[in-house]
Amino acid sequence: MRRIERALISVSDKTGIVEFARGLQQMDIELISTGGTASTLKEAGLTVRSVSDLTHFPEMLDGRVKTLHPAIHGGILANRQIPAHMETLKQHSIQPIDLVCVNLYPFVQTINRRDAAPAEIIENIDIGGPAMIRSAAKNHDGVAVVVSPQDYEAILEEMKRLGGGLSEETRRRLAGAAYAHTAVYDTAIARWFAKDYAPSAERWPEKLIITLEKVQDCRYGENPHQSAAFYRDTTVKEPCIANARQIHGKELSFNNIYDINAALETVKEWAKDEPAAVIIKHTNPCGVAVAATLIEAFQRAREGDPISAFGGILAVNRVVDAATAEAITGKNTFFEAIIAPGYDPAALPILTEKKKWGANLRLMEVASLSDWDGKREPLDLKRVTGGLLAQDPDQHDLTADDLKVVTQRPPTADEIAEMLFAWRVVKHVKSNAIVFSRSRQVVGIGAGQMNRVQSVRLAVEQAGEKAHGAVMASDAFFPFPDGPEAAAEAGITAIIQPGGSVKDAETIEVADRHGIAMVFTGIRHFLH
Repeated sequence: MRRIERALISVSDKTGIVEFARGLQQMDIELISTGGTASTLKEAGLTVRSVSDLTHFPEMLDGRVKTLHPAIHGGILANRQIPAHMETLKQHSIQPIDLVCVNLYPFVQTINRRDAAPAEIIENIDIGGPAMIRSAAKNHDGVAVVVSPQDYEAILEEMKRLGGGLSEETRRRLAGAAYAHTAVYDTAIARWFAKDYAPSAERWPEKLIITLEKVQDCRYGENPHQSAAFYRDTTVKEPCIANARQIHGKELSFNNIYDINAALETVKEWAKDEPAAVIIKHTNPCGVAVAATLIEAFQRAREGDPISAFGGILAVNRVVDAATAEAITGKNTFFEAIIAPGYDPAALPILTEKKKWGANLRLMEVASLSDWDGKREPLDLKRVTGGLLAQDPDQHDLTADDLKVVTQRPPTADEIAEMLFAWRVVKHVKSNAIVFSRSRQVVGIGAGQMNRVQSVRLAVEQAGEKAHGAVMASDAFFPFPDGPEAAAEAGITAIIQPGGSVKDAETIEVADRHGIAMVFTGIRHFLH
């Protein structure tokens, strides 16, 4: 095993780099470095040779050119098993470089800043770094390549154990990680050019490039016999489960993450509006309400279906205060997780110290929804065996002016407001979807049924007496008038639906016969 004699270090992320370099130097390994990294190491008292000493050229063009030179890449790429390669190095006074520690300009961090101008983003496209990483990874039989600070400690330990060298297995693992590192980096750049810098590019390119980084391993998937992990797209800027921070409780499970996503995406419908609370069970809303205060919104959301709420996921659009925390932990309620844009200091002990389940309650914190600019991730992806379906996100801001009244009785102003509330909710219910709401509180939901009338009957059953005076939202048109007939018999006063069925006239006749106001939206909200 060949001992490492010389290491080139050039990093933007300087986490742990001084300790790593010090460990290398303590093993009598010569350090070569560039610009800011060299300054950092020298300030820490380490002896460092500059890249310019090897190339006999200064860094130039504002740092764009510093390592792109045969003295660097020859030392990295020379195959140690080929005598002619080693002789060429001697002829040109090039010294072999045995370890390359490089990570790249912060391109993703830069594009995620709202104030980053295109010129600054362009300057954060690294050229020399990826070239060195790829060169070292290609020649991993003779060169170790390190791109992650998380590897520093293990590498030093192995080198000490093996007398200054690294095993073939480790070098191959590091090479694979290096190519993954540059692939993720190039993907972020390609997506930025396509999305933000080339607005005339075709909407659906021939090649869709996506890279994700692992957030965590999951204990298991949807079921205990399934292995699983959670990955995130680092280019997504909006408040979302992938960008949320866990501040308390047990590790998130696969199903927790999926349900928290559904809860947060639903409550984001009221991101800048009055306090709202959403309770999710198996990705479907089972309680949704808005109110003047957060505690009232939560209480009304729970009252919508208290049986289903038990063991569910709670999302709110405001910082959780102490009064709301007391309400959440009362009445024999149990939630798997809560996601909110923050928690008052007085609320945290209430949520975390409840004897029965406080220690396990998963508390997730997401960025302020009221500060969110409303821009959504432009790709909605659904996995199928062997491929992906890609579509635009389901975004359509419906207003009262968009509604087409189709019945003899027009809706009142209160009914219009109530229908628009129910319409926001039904968008997040699995098709076939029916939502009953009254006074900005969901009182009945029918979800995921194979026929629409059955969804209506389920909503009627759940709502009970609360159906009297409520409105009904349907995510798609009624293929037959039996659904509105069942709703009318339960006491529904107004209906909002897309319209477009060949039997619309029969549905309208049912509404007119019962004195129901009905409006068409012209927009469908299927959710499979």
